Amino acid sequence: MKETTAIGLMSGSSLDGLDIALVRFQEENDKYRFQILEAETLPYPDHWKKQLAEAFHKQPKDLMQLDKDYGKYLGEQVLVFAKKHNAQPDFVASHGHTIFHKPEQHYTLQIGNGQELAKACGFTVINDFRSEDVGKGGQGAPLVPIGDKLLFSDYEICLNIGGIANVSYDEDGKRIACDLCIANQALNFLAQLKGLDYDRDGELARSGEVNMDLLKRLNRHPFYGQMPPKSLGREFFEENQKSLLKDLPIENMLATFVEHIALQIALGISHLPKGKILVTGGGARNKFLMERLQARTSHKVVIPEKQIIDYKEALVFAFLGLLRLEGKTNVLASVTGAESDSCSGQIWR
Repeated sequence: MKETTAIGLMSGSSLDGLDIALVRFQEENDKYRFQILEAETLPYPDHWKKQLAEAFHKQPKDLMQLDKDYGKYLGEQVLVFAKKHNAQPDFVASHGHTIFHKPEQHYTLQIGNGQELAKACGFTVINDFRSEDVGKGGQGAPLVPIGDKLLFSDYEICLNIGGIANVSYDEDGKRIACDLCIANQALNFLAQLKGLDYDRDGELARSGEVNMDLLKRLNRHPFYGQMPPKSLGREFFEENQKSLLKDLPIENMLATFVEHIALQIALGISHLPKGKILVTGGGARNKFLMERLQARTSHKVVIPEKQIIDYKEALVFAFLGLLRLEGKTNVLASVTGAESDSCSGQIWR
């Protein structure tokens, strides 16, 4: 049995912090098992939260510098984490932080310079998992479905609710996946208008009332009628939804957006045979959202242990790095719409 230890890094669009997970993989006869040995979420200091939030609007020269600085920052955090847990990983795999994602215009950008990251931590680094697929005409997203297929095959549907809600499942012998809707990007934006980082357990949303006019306007966008493959970036929220979230009590807007998320997820899986949905990401902790989702779907909503809720994406990016080093497919064309599968990611030694 082959054994590999890796560190996976994930930074989501909701800016909750840097997820970092130390994972042991065991491989035998092309079957993989994993164990999350240690994991933490490192909240961003105010400086970094501001830098990442404003990066969308930066000039190219400043963005290039931020890419290097953020790569160094990631490497420093990896080194502290590794020393704290007396770890010597075989490699580090980093998603980076998404600034732009416009696959229909053939570009995507996740900052966190791989060379700077490797220099700062001293380990082999794999990053930039999306660009190759976008270059092949794919969406470059979602990337997690290969992990869903090979690590979480006990579940018929895998749903992650982070800044964006995305889903993956097997259909006609192929893995299908797509982004379904904006999720915590919007909920956190609204909670922050009340001076909160997020709406704990969805209690503010629970206290509000759904505004049917706003709900109809949110559901009206043509994206929701498109078939997979399809993906979303921060641009979708900034350009299509943010301007709608005004002139109502914040509690009502939260209640309405929760209903929008639950409805779009339910519609996105309504054609699938009944089965278990593994729900991960910050949205799995939103009790009100989980109640509304279960009310909208006949599938069984399953909330896993805390480590899987919080660190599944960091785990899967470590797994993508392992597949990259083994020269195996880690991005599925059936998911992204690319002209072929990819073994994607840049390696920095």
